[in-house]
Amino acid sequence: MTTRIFVAGHRGMVGSAICRRLARDDGVEVVTRTRGELDLTDQRAVPEFFASEPVDQVILAAAKVGGIHANNTFPADFIYENLAIQNNVIHGAFRAGIERLLFLGSSCIYPRDADQPMAEEALLTGPLEPTNEPYAVAKIAGIKLCESLNRQHGTDYRAVMPTNLYGIHDNFHPENSHVIPALMRRFHEATMSGAEKVTVWGSGNAMREFLYVDDMADACVFVLNLPRDDLDRVVLPNRSHLNVGTGEDVTIRELAETMARVTGFRGDVEFDHSKPDGAPRKLLDVSRTTGLGWRYQIPLEKGLEQTYAWYREHEEQLRVS
Repeated sequence: MTTRIFVAGHRGMVGSAICRRLARDDGVEVVTRTRGELDLTDQRAVPEFFASEPVDQVILAAAKVGGIHANNTFPADFIYENLAIQNNVIHGAFRAGIERLLFLGSSCIYPRDADQPMAEEALLTGPLEPTNEPYAVAKIAGIKLCESLNRQHGTDYRAVMPTNLYGIHDNFHPENSHVIPALMRRFHEATMSGAEKVTVWGSGNAMREFLYVDDMADACVFVLNLPRDDLDRVVLPNRSHLNVGTGEDVTIRELAETMARVTGFRGDVEFDHSKPDGAPRKLLDVSRTTGLGWRYQIPLEKGLEQTYAWYREHEEQLRVS
């Protein structure tokens, strides 16, 4: 019997990786829609899609995402668009009778000063990081919508909280991207131009955990396919989310040094202390996920090398973005 899985956001970095991963499984048919075909922020269009398209499961990977600069510049866009997408897709799936759904959140849901590493129970125990609070609030609302439907209606809606993701098909915009693609583009252009130095935002002391997107896709399929009894053994009562990451972190300075090696940059790396660091540390406690039998496979430098090779191959089309 074929399982039809709707992957919302299939053209994004994470969604496309999930589609690649699902393509390896027999008995799975992936259902997708482009933004032109289905606007996920449209409260009428999404239920109409579910009513007309037979779907067994949903993976919600669609989201408006960006780095510190983008979150600071467009906070209203980040909270509104993500709330709209989540409400429409999650509630639309419920009204269509779809019993299993996987929602992708973010590690920024946890308090800025949460104990490290951050365990699932840290949710809603303190103030959020101000630079991405609107985005984080939207993601928390998505988790709580899944949990509330499970409690009230007996659905099986699950959520995974990934650490910082990177990889092929990332957004390499020079201002609105996350730290890895932003640094990769900056170091690459400095290497090509023969620049003597690259300037990196912040002090370089903030610590971050990074997971290659294909590892994340594998984790999504793993969690989606877990027997309910196995999931219930490790999630907190009335909770639906699991952390996904490597359980290891590096300083931004170490990341910049690795990026210099990967891109062949031989100049100086300087840090602009006038720019924000964001949260001082964001390391996930992934013991629940690893206890279920999943662990990442691609170390940071190898993942950066693979991403850089893809970036070089697609440099012409990325240059205009």
